[in-house]
Amino acid sequence: MTEYKIVLKPVYSETVETPQGIEIPDGWRLAWHQLETFKALQDPDIDVVFNTAMTGDGKSLAAYLGVLQGNTEAIALYPTNELARDQENQIRQYVENFQPRNEPRIARLNSAELELYAENEGIKKSAAIATHGSQREILIANPDIFHYLHRGAYLMPKDSPDKLWGRIDKDFNLFIFDEFHVFSAPQIASVLNTMLLIHLTNRRKKFLFLSATPDEQLLDRLDKARLRYKLIDPKASGKYQFPDTEVRSQQLEQDQWRLVTREIALHFVPLESASKASETWLKDNLNLVLQHFLEHRGTKGAIILNSIASVKRLTPLFAETFAKYGLTVGENTGLSSKTVKERSLACDLVLGTSTIDVGVDFKINFLIFESADSGSFIQRLGRLGRHQGYVNTDGQEIKFDRFVAYTLAPNYLIERLFEKADSPFTTNGTYDRAFLSENIYTTYRKINDFKNYYSRWGALQSFDLYRKLGHKTIAQQYAASRDQFQADCEQVFGVSLGKVAGKVKACQMEWQEKFHKDKGNPIAEDASSFRGSSPLQCGLYDMTEPNEGERFKTYDLTGILSNLEVEPMTEAAFMRLLKETSERTGQLIPKSRFEYCMGFMKLLSYRDERSNWRFTYNGDLREVADSWKIQVLSGIGIWQPDNRWIDKVNERLKKQAIVAYVLNRPVAEIKAKLLLPMHFQIYGICDQQTLLDPVPSYAIAFSSSALLLDTLAYTFKNKKGGEIWIA
Repeated sequence: MTEYKIVLKPVYSETVETPQGIEIPDGWRLAWHQLETFKALQDPDIDVVFNTAMTGDGKSLAAYLGVLQGNTEAIALYPTNELARDQENQIRQYVENFQPRNEPRIARLNSAELELYAENEGIKKSAAIATHGSQREILIANPDIFHYLHRGAYLMPKDSPDKLWGRIDKDFNLFIFDEFHVFSAPQIASVLNTMLLIHLTNRRKKFLFLSATPDEQLLDRLDKARLRYKLIDPKASGKYQFPDTEVRSQQLEQDQWRLVTREIALHFVPLESASKASETWLKDNLNLVLQHFLEHRGTKGAIILNSIASVKRLTPLFAETFAKYGLTVGENTGLSSKTVKERSLACDLVLGTSTIDVGVDFKINFLIFESADSGSFIQRLGRLGRHQGYVNTDGQEIKFDRFVAYTLAPNYLIERLFEKADSPFTTNGTYDRAFLSENIYTTYRKINDFKNYYSRWGALQSFDLYRKLGHKTIAQQYAASRDQFQADCEQVFGVSLGKVAGKVKACQMEWQEKFHKDKGNPIAEDASSFRGSSPLQCGLYDMTEPNEGERFKTYDLTGILSNLEVEPMTEAAFMRLLKETSERTGQLIPKSRFEYCMGFMKLLSYRDERSNWRFTYNGDLREVADSWKIQVLSGIGIWQPDNRWIDKVNERLKKQAIVAYVLNRPVAEIKAKLLLPMHFQIYGICDQQTLLDPVPSYAIAFSSSALLLDTLAYTFKNKKGGEIWIA
């Protein structure tokens, strides 16, 4: 087999003299982008700052430099709990290094910790958030909590809507959004709405985004909102160098440029586009991986895959083989417990999913990764080359001797990169990171940006906030802000809030008439949420989890049907076991995440092969699909003949009313034509007429995925001669 390999040059970042008035530790120099970010955040004429420095170039220090100087307080929002934990450790290290005169007080908050803290203290969640936020210079949270506290989710019905955000937004001057490029249109819309609310009700606040190049949709809407922004881009400003020789590297170091990323040997492994292609390759090449560790003692490595099930199946194989040579292997996935995740980062080799590729800073010199698109390719490769070594458990400093990566890539990508007449790369060639990134972005699979979402559904969040600003307890106080908020939102999202109010009312009336309800509005509720609801979420008691107190987890029914061996439990049995475990271990276990689970199960093991199944509908799918609209459906079930417990699931599932969108096309065609993300929640569905079709001819999406699909479905409608869809 032809080997496709390139060498990536090291990356150096320009540092600058420290200006008077900024105190940093002896022997330190700030990178150009760190100082520019600090200056931009002090500038009264700038509202929003984007820092697009490379992974490993100290964006975190750029964010917290003002706090460490004692002149601001910050809320930092991280998309994963793992990244939040990692960043808390990083911030505490900065505090130790900087020794500021007034040591900043730090608190970290996520939904599980919020629930446990409230339960321990015997207080409401709103009081727990207020307590964590008060008298702190740094509050670390996730964007979900930030969204919901501004939407009044933690308040009682009679509370003033600004009871929480009125205090939080006043106490903090800087709002940091990290890894912002992982957000999709609903989350970007949420952040835009919240920024507008803060900007109009609490003046002179700053917003900092740490990410890859900012989304054009976001920049365009900031312009429409008259929010003044500045882009700090070291690459575009010539502040990165990619030396070809050791002599040039030494010269840069003498000129006090800082090494960001080491030289990397990057191997491209071509694979068929099959669901288990990467897993099969890793099984077949386990000894190749082991040999690298044996030949290069002190190696630390990571394998990052798209599938949790693949990681769960591969980890025991690697662990058993590596253990014979005194090497340790860990796992880090969305189904791994907190304890297992934390231990994994100390292992010689960690196998994981996106839980470790989103920003977590771990010290490795060997990487194998698969990806689904250009963004995940660049993100995952960015984990490598950031550290020269590590300190082992004996306190000994281990230096890495080389940095090696294998990317398990689809055949078409490698063909475009290496085999065509105009291909940009040749085997064994040497290139810089910027050139690689540019070609990956132009060559690899693109992902839809769902730009129509903002006008079609994003403004429902605006309407929700606008309505709450008119609450009798605050209407007079925020009257002027409310009027301006309406004007700005209409400008930003390109739709009148009056029209949005009509859409909300129509959704509500249809729901109440169809299902004989006197309250609620599921479609509007999903559109006003941060990530959408999880109508198919199940409670799992994970028998494969070694830590008894961490066996209580949640997972989506679709993943369970495909990859897990389970046995059903009743909700009462699950909650009784949770209570008994908590009392026996003395470990509080958060319960609220199980409140809306549609089923409960014991996880026994992971399947070796994916199991086939499909959704069913007890009505006429043609009628549903021909409506060309998002709607609330009931009567959805599962068809999986060899599943002995599926009847119990269907008994409950068919009664549920679920926000959904149905298209009369197979899933594969829809995914390909609409450029949907890899984990987009869209599945095959059939009715009685199509139950035995080899491939379901209809597809269904749920919750926020249904809302996103609704903004694209006109692509198919027009082909069939239907009327043109207008946002």
